[in-house]
Amino acid sequence: MTTKIGVLVMSYGTPESMEGVESYYTHIRRGNPPSAEQLKELQDRYKAIVGGVFPLRENTDRQTEALQDALNRDNEDKDFEYICCQGLKHAHPFIEDGIQRLAEGGIKQAVGIVLAPHYSAMSVGGYIKRAKEQAESLGIQMVFVESYHLHPQLIDALSRRVSARLDQYEEAGAKREDVRVLFSAHSLPERILAMGDPYRDQLLETSKAIAEQAGVTSWQFTWQSAGRTAEPWLGPDILDTLRGLSKDQVEYVLSAPIGFVSDHLEVLYDLDIEAQAIAAELDMRLLRIESLNSDPAFIAVLSDVVRSRAGELKARRQ
Repeated sequence: MTTKIGVLVMSYGTPESMEGVESYYTHIRRGNPPSAEQLKELQDRYKAIVGGVFPLRENTDRQTEALQDALNRDNEDKDFEYICCQGLKHAHPFIEDGIQRLAEGGIKQAVGIVLAPHYSAMSVGGYIKRAKEQAESLGIQMVFVESYHLHPQLIDALSRRVSARLDQYEEAGAKREDVRVLFSAHSLPERILAMGDPYRDQLLETSKAIAEQAGVTSWQFTWQSAGRTAEPWLGPDILDTLRGLSKDQVEYVLSAPIGFVSDHLEVLYDLDIEAQAIAAELDMRLLRIESLNSDPAFIAVLSDVVRSRAGELKARRQ
């Protein structure tokens, strides 16, 4: 008899349509509806990227399907079958819905993984907390992948993307060493530093590993997409970084948003539209590395770390 192991694939979530933007934004704001101005601004941002298409949801769908295929295709233990489903932080199906679906499928053991390689108690930790509480209430034994920021295949995939863009610069006549590589990730409130949170350190470790593998000597880390709240967030923001680089007469910049694994609003708008506009004003040339999305190399990373954690569940059955 085949035993099913559930895999809850968690991510931030996004609306399914323009009509769902208000309820989505309200959920992010913990039940407080946005003002008309705030709602219009977010809707305009979505409309600006590929005509309002919601790529994050499509990407997450594809990533989840590809992960399930990879787990079962390369599964040497045919007594086990992997069942993947989504659990989103701010949209349907919510994290709790994903756990409920696993329970309804008769699954008693599951692995949880967030589509974000770097751990923070305020991000990945929050996903895990919600999933764990729901799993315990439904009698599901669950383990979690907390981070995978230095997985060799992840570093390789990102390094190849950096090298490919640097090749483009060279073909256009620029010297590789003259291109400043800006690694970035979603900012979080500064108070995580006082908490001893590993988020910043893990991002710097990933950046250093990629730079070493790609042979990059001119690089730095910056932040992006900070929330608009009263408390201070980690900085500097990439827009301010670009202005500073312009004053230092840096002409060529490569954006490498290593904190994100998919094309979505923080990449397609914050970088491809907002940061590009600033770069144009400053007479700088800005390119961005391709996102991982459903690249088989990235799916292999997810499959490997999920399989490793699933091994612990299998051992408990014996």
